[in-house]
Amino acid sequence: MKLKKGFITHTIQDTQIMVAVGPMTERFHGLVRSNETAAFIVDALKEETTEEAIVEKLLAEYEADPDAVRRDVHEILRKLDSIGAIEPAGAVR
Repeated sequence: MKLKKGFITHTIQDTQIMVAVGPMTERFHGLVRSNETAAFIVDALKEETTEEAIVEKLLAEYEADPDAVRRDVHEILRKLDSIGAIEPAGAVR
């Protein structure tokens, strides 16, 4: 999976903002404001990755409960998918 082309991010202080640009604005008209953990996940999605790889990266970076990290990653990915921001693995652009 990967962040769809047409979503861009910008970090202001400790908050990441993600907006749709170009044709993606027809589907998503808002902005996504991410905390540090969600921003980490969005940044990981800028390259092809898997849910488990994101979990492993977070656990390598932060001292946290693995089960809680898995739940958080799954929930954030679900929310990003619901706005059309995630491209499935192997999707043709």
